[in-house]
Amino acid sequence: MNGKPRKSNLLVHLVMIAACLVMSYPLLWWIGASFKSAAELGNPGLFPEQWLWRNYSDGWVALPQYTFTRFFENSLLLNATTTLLHVVSASLVAFGFARLTFPLKGMWFSILLLTLMLPGQVTLIPQYTMFHAFDWINTYLPLIVPSAMGGAFFIFLLVQFIRGIPRELDESAKIDGCSWFGIYARIVMPLTVPALITVMIFSFIWGWDDYFGPLIYLNTVDKYTVPLALRMFIDTQSAVAWGQLLAMSLLSVLPPVLIFFLAQKHFVEGIATSGLKG
Repeated sequence: MNGKPRKSNLLVHLVMIAACLVMSYPLLWWIGASFKSAAELGNPGLFPEQWLWRNYSDGWVALPQYTFTRFFENSLLLNATTTLLHVVSASLVAFGFARLTFPLKGMWFSILLLTLMLPGQVTLIPQYTMFHAFDWINTYLPLIVPSAMGGAFFIFLLVQFIRGIPRELDESAKIDGCSWFGIYARIVMPLTVPALITVMIFSFIWGWDDYFGPLIYLNTVDKYTVPLALRMFIDTQSAVAWGQLLAMSLLSVLPPVLIFFLAQKHFVEGIATSGLKG
């Protein structure tokens, strides 16, 4: 009786392992190709015959006048700032929608959700015109300031989470003389740590991978982020050093991957709980 379930489980595991290997092939090829010479890139094998470790050292200093140290610093500073603003502003707005009562609350929340359906291309030209009038072009302000508005997706995620926190905690805090901001800071926010970490991860990864925003608003190389720097490999060389490009692109994915794995437990908890509460 126990033999059939074991054979069935073994078959399922074998199929899952095979599927995992198939899906892992592009990643493994990417890693191997980052050590290949240009002549070996056409080789379908995963790993090179001769490992060119200099692809990483040469790629780090390949761009004229600047190294990737500068571009990584720019991306880290920019995304750390936007992530912090997203967490603070989204949590404040979400707390207001989830706990406070004010006129036309339902209408404003509906308008907030409608903005999720608005393509970014629709607002691109008005935003650029506005930021140009503010003289913010070629600065990080057009990329940072919108983060202070919270972001509709992040606000919705946190509202769903906060609604699941018992209101009895608020009432107890009020009896003890706690203000609404005190309830937000001392009671609600500590209980929403998983959701806040989820917001942090999404914000950092989306900001780190953003190519279009920096391309539109940044004009000088010294302000470029990592995605723009990777594009310069093709812009500035007649013969593209693909090995160096693949090596730098592989390094560029390490920060978001590292952050995800360090906070994976809280990330999963925040997504699962936000989906169940509300």
